[in-house]
Amino acid sequence: MFTTAFYKKSADYVRSRINFTPDLGIILGTALGGIADEIEDPIVIPYADIPNFLVSTAPGHAGKLILGTIEGKKVICMSGRFHYYEGYTFEQLAAPVRLFRDSGVSRVILTNAAGGVNPDYRPGDIMILKDHLNLVGASPTRGENLPEYGPRFFDVTDLYSAKLRAVAIGTQPHTDLTLHEGVYMYFVGPHFETAAEIRAARILGADAVGMSTVPEVLTARHAGLPVLAVSLITNMATGVIDQESAHAMVDRTAKAVETRFRAWFRVLLRALP
Repeated sequence: MFTTAFYKKSADYVRSRINFTPDLGIILGTALGGIADEIEDPIVIPYADIPNFLVSTAPGHAGKLILGTIEGKKVICMSGRFHYYEGYTFEQLAAPVRLFRDSGVSRVILTNAAGGVNPDYRPGDIMILKDHLNLVGASPTRGENLPEYGPRFFDVTDLYSAKLRAVAIGTQPHTDLTLHEGVYMYFVGPHFETAAEIRAARILGADAVGMSTVPEVLTARHAGLPVLAVSLITNMATGVIDQESAHAMVDRTAKAVETRFRAWFRVLLRALP
């Protein structure tokens, strides 16, 4: 089922709707979809209109593909992503980045809302991912390899592009949001992690936890696309402080820093070569 032709049908439809080749692919995480409003001359395509694509069911995910220009960059932007907890397979979760690649994208930026594990982090901080922990035992490249997208066995040494991370960290003087570099640990959700799982995550070296991003990063690396991934710390993970985890807290933090996060994101885009 998941053949090269299957994935390319999505990109063929998207390319038929635009007269430019996007350079940058962006996936917006939970409660961060407002960044899409910054795109100029937008062409909006509901996911449901795209052949062989998926549909967002998670709260805070609009389910629209938006193409246009922001800070001089031609972009294809997903306002709303897909998660394993929505019932999709890991193989299906390869679809967004393969759509990007088949549409001409040469690099990818991913954003997410994450729970802070590092006690030095605070809600409203930004973590630039430098690595991840994926102990769920699955990969979006599982199954028959599609050599048009990449090799069967691929290196992950520079999984999170060191060059792009340096650009992101270099924007600290231009924002009052606190930037960190850290390790993200992937959990499948949709329930929040237990206190014991968070203690284990910290011992293993995690600075933040979340329920997305890793499938997309692996798909991008398989295809040879440089990746920058950004977590907005929206809450402290279970047991880090004496407070229950709740999705409402994620939304509150995202809304509280939305204006500053959007401003920082534009600074980041301007700084990209």
